[in-house]
Amino acid sequence: MLATLAMLISLSSAATPVVQSPATAGGPSGEVDVELVLAVDTSRSMDFEEVAIQREGYIEALQHREFLDAVRSGMTGRIAISYFEWAGGVVPGSVIDWHVIENAQDALVFTQKLAARPIETQRRTSISAAITQGATMIVSNPLRGMRQVIDISGDGPNNSGNPVEPARNKAVEAGIVINGLALMLRPSGAPGGLDKYYADCVTGGPGSFVLPVHRIEDFAVAVRRKLVMEVSGITPPEKVMKIASAPKSDCMMGEKQWQDIFDR
Repeated sequence: MLATLAMLISLSSAATPVVQSPATAGGPSGEVDVELVLAVDTSRSMDFEEVAIQREGYIEALQHREFLDAVRSGMTGRIAISYFEWAGGVVPGSVIDWHVIENAQDALVFTQKLAARPIETQRRTSISAAITQGATMIVSNPLRGMRQVIDISGDGPNNSGNPVEPARNKAVEAGIVINGLALMLRPSGAPGGLDKYYADCVTGGPGSFVLPVHRIEDFAVAVRRKLVMEVSGITPPEKVMKIASAPKSDCMMGEKQWQDIFDR
């Protein structure tokens, strides 16, 4: 485990350092059905209203009866959840460390902490930093989850920090599943769509999936659906692929797009 942690931390560059969770050493412990990290994009490609709706979507989903029923239906009836926001790196002060959720009161305590956080946005998009942060939080905590999941929401391809594909691969090698919520509110520049980029370059592990969101008003329902699937361990039905399927996305497309801006 220590070797795995060192390997994951080494993926983080000086520009996108791993943010240490403040309470890991004295935090919750014990067996849970899933260790779930919510990694939420707050880059400036979304306006303030969209970021606020996104925040409210998580608060609403985590208090919804459907989510709490999914928690109670697990083998242990408890999950562990943590949260942070990211853009060009992990947003300082945004980490909400591990909380064990068993009932509505536990969920309320967690969402109150989330609601109390100021809403702020930052430049650039480093999905690799989000994956590294989430993986490090998972492998360094004292919990024993039957499953480990990083839940990444974002609205564009990686364009800052380390490349996303190696970060994804290292996390998956450590036994972590990465799921994606692709915010397709406006064009992202990803050929085939941002959901395809996420499927090809970001998500990974057994049963991993991507849910697209095309309208911000649909965000809360999409988050709730995604959380229920992750807590319950439900795998969405596989898509039937055509023989002549589209080529794999260029996982460096975001970096190339950003470089093109400066080369003009």
